[in-house]
Amino acid sequence: MLRVEDDDAVRVVTLDRPAARNALTPDALDDLRDAVTDADQPVVYVHGAGDAFCAGADLDTVRDLDGPRGEAFARRGQRTMNAIEDADSVVVAGVDGAARGGGVELALACDVRVCTADATFAEPGVSFGLFGAWGGTRRLPEAVGATHAADLSLSGRTVDAETAREIGLVSRVVADPRAVAAEIAANDSAALGELADLLAAETDRETSDRAEAHAFARLLADEPFES
Repeated sequence: MLRVEDDDAVRVVTLDRPAARNALTPDALDDLRDAVTDADQPVVYVHGAGDAFCAGADLDTVRDLDGPRGEAFARRGQRTMNAIEDADSVVVAGVDGAARGGGVELALACDVRVCTADATFAEPGVSFGLFGAWGGTRRLPEAVGATHAADLSLSGRTVDAETAREIGLVSRVVADPRAVAAEIAANDSAALGELADLLAAETDRETSDRAEAHAFARLLADEPFES
């Protein structure tokens, strides 16, 4: 599911499940958290294999969830995304292809988000009775503002790379996202760590995450999930 490659300055973490568009299972969430937080390198680069960045939560997993298990799954994803957000390394998301639902939430948890011209982004959960519950209801408004966050979340529409850049979902559209990770890693590692901490938003994360997980669980309790 994950491939990890290390060099002196950058750890490359590849979501490697292309047949499932790199969808994340519960175990993969834990592996992803460990791959990012265990890095000794000043920069971690996260990207997806194949033609997608990440399709979000594994739908076979979600189909088996009821209310209590749904809340536990939401909390598990939140722990991974929070750990990525809090990682000592600077975490760069390189989006090439589709980022959907939890894939958008993964990108949002990273310090820097860049994409190729082939990238697309969407929060489609609302169309089948759910929503991203891995911290996205907090991070998306922080990244793009309340108006764009509401539009993306409530419509479920797909936006292209240039629109994502215009609204602040990514900072750059580039041919080679990994080169951005190398560019960042060329700087002083101590300064990178200090800056990443200072730039992180100060929010009441626990309250937001708890409310998000409870709402996700209520949707699953009211009606079984069907994609």
